[in-house]
Amino acid sequence: MRIDKFLWFARLVKTRALAQTLIARGHLRIDGRPIDRSHIAVRPGMVLGFPLGDRIRILRIEALPVRRGPAAEAQACYTDLATPTPAEDVQSG
Repeated sequence: MRIDKFLWFARLVKTRALAQTLIARGHLRIDGRPIDRSHIAVRPGMVLGFPLGDRIRILRIEALPVRRGPAAEAQACYTDLATPTPAEDVQSG
């Protein structure tokens, strides 16, 4: 599956065009390597790193989604590996 399609199906970006822009600007890394092309194929086990909003997202792909379904279905396709910020620790605990 293409990386831009994965980001959109997994509901990490609102549109595929936004995913393509993020990738074209060189802000995305797959397994530590910078990526600048939207057609790069991803598979389970790969680790993605990219800025999104005011935080850095680090995700491990667990499964490839077959559609852009509900949020719960999309979140099951990846595991968030980023350590929570101190503000997030206070809110959750």
